[in-house]
Amino acid sequence: MTEIGYALSSEEHGPNDLVHLARRAEEVGFTFALISDHYHPWTDRQGHSPFAWSVLGGIAHATQHLRVGTGVTCPTMRYHPAMLAQMAATIGGMMPGRFFLGVGTGENLNEHILGARWPSAPERREMLAEAVRVLRLLWQGGEQSHRGRYYTVDHARIYDVPDPLPPIYVAAAGPESAKLAAQLGDGLVSVGPSADVVQAFQAAGGAGKPRYGQVHVCWAPSDAEARRVAREWWPTAAVPGELGQELPLPRHFEQATRHVTEDEVAQSLLCSADPEAHVAKVQELARAGFDHVYVAQAGPDQEGFFRFYEREVLPRLRRQLDVAA
Repeated sequence: MTEIGYALSSEEHGPNDLVHLARRAEEVGFTFALISDHYHPWTDRQGHSPFAWSVLGGIAHATQHLRVGTGVTCPTMRYHPAMLAQMAATIGGMMPGRFFLGVGTGENLNEHILGARWPSAPERREMLAEAVRVLRLLWQGGEQSHRGRYYTVDHARIYDVPDPLPPIYVAAAGPESAKLAAQLGDGLVSVGPSADVVQAFQAAGGAGKPRYGQVHVCWAPSDAEARRVAREWWPTAAVPGELGQELPLPRHFEQATRHVTEDEVAQSLLCSADPEAHVAKVQELARAGFDHVYVAQAGPDQEGFFRFYEREVLPRLRRQLDVAA
């Protein structure tokens, strides 16, 4: 069984619009959604970055069945894990059984704002592992303390512990982080159709756990328009390697993508008006081992995207894949 979800882009949409988009995703037939948790957008052109946790409170009351999670939150610098434990517990109580916490090692773009040194990737993984232990400790209820390498918790108690507890899904982009995700998390969150990531996750103890993979697309009435919109709103799809984690400001991403072409963006982001191309992209992730595939639409025409998926893509997926309705 494959479930199809929707990506709520906090970088492109304001808080009220995100609540509306979550409600529309539920109406159209998506079964879950992930909301990005940023302090800054990738570029100034995207133009938004509301506090995702306030938006989640609005989504809790605007939807009835949609499962919603963070895609993803960094619990190591901008948020102390003790604070995130309370934040996630609160949303879990507002959406019983419908909220999941996606966590990852983050990007300098969002985490540098308090003036702390940006750690190396191995150190960030150590910080994430300790942060998840703190989350689970506090979710046990009662008064808890923790003295660790990176974090201290001094006689803290979360009084509103939800039942059930939100599952914790861990982001991974490569085999090493996938192993960590299997050890720490209740599931995997990843971007792109990487069978290697899924295999590493399953081999390290993740067999049987949910696996969430993102498809980044741009639908428009024509392929040419889709490519133009994608280049305008998501040139960062063409940013290579580790730059996405290392650059600190939106203007640096704009500088890095100044000479990026539409063709280069289209290599990483599906730009198509053809429903079969969208179906094939989802199927690619399903074949790679992802049992939850969530679709991120670039650009402002989210309503056009919803109509396209409701009429053209989701019915095809239900016929061609074992897709949850």
